[in-house]
Amino acid sequence: MTESYGAVVSRLASAQKGAARSAPAYSRFVNRKIGRYLAAAAYKAGMTPNQVTGVSALHTFTGIALLIALPPSWWLGLVVMVLLVLGYAWDSADGQVARLTGLGSPAGEWLDHIVDALKVVTLPLGMLIGLWRFAAIEPIWLLVPLVNAAVSSVLFFGMILTEQLRRAHGVTSKAASGGRMPWLRSVLVLPTDYGILCLTFALYGATSVFVAIYGLLTLATVFFLLLALPKWFRDVRSLTSARA
Repeated sequence: MTESYGAVVSRLASAQKGAARSAPAYSRFVNRKIGRYLAAAAYKAGMTPNQVTGVSALHTFTGIALLIALPPSWWLGLVVMVLLVLGYAWDSADGQVARLTGLGSPAGEWLDHIVDALKVVTLPLGMLIGLWRFAAIEPIWLLVPLVNAAVSSVLFFGMILTEQLRRAHGVTSKAASGGRMPWLRSVLVLPTDYGILCLTFALYGATSVFVAIYGLLTLATVFFLLLALPKWFRDVRSLTSARA
């Protein structure tokens, strides 16, 4: 490929898909930018979108395996944080590579969502197993990752299903365009951001502090889900009214 790396990055920036209005600040302003640089490198290397998804999964699930295999420590937390952050960035990169190459497909979108659905459940459960194996916290606190696994799974499925039903009824995605997304909303939903969750593993060596912060993030996610579910239900119910 004769196109320079810088030119590919610039082309990606100008062709960036609009972010959903509910996209938290880290995902919108940090992760998408890191993913852009990784996508440009993947494009230059001739990688397909599915291969990029595979790289994302490799980083993420390696981090989860380490949480299960090794006792909590500062160095483990930092390694897991880096792996999860890179896995998340590569997850952003696969769609960008698909747009660059024109190789996007329903199968690729399916694979991307399956990997995402798996990671939102296995990350808290993997952490739970590791904390239990090495008796790192009082047993009662193991309920926190268990609740997180359930809530994160429902939240992810709810977002995906609602969006797919909107598409099926010809309703366009509620994405921000032209930088019109209110920055305050982006900041307010930061506690629900998967990227922020990844960063908290830097504190994994101070296990009690980590679990307390993880618990607060989980509580914020529960609160967000309780607000979102009624709204999504109303949105989906309105699709039937609009068709009638």
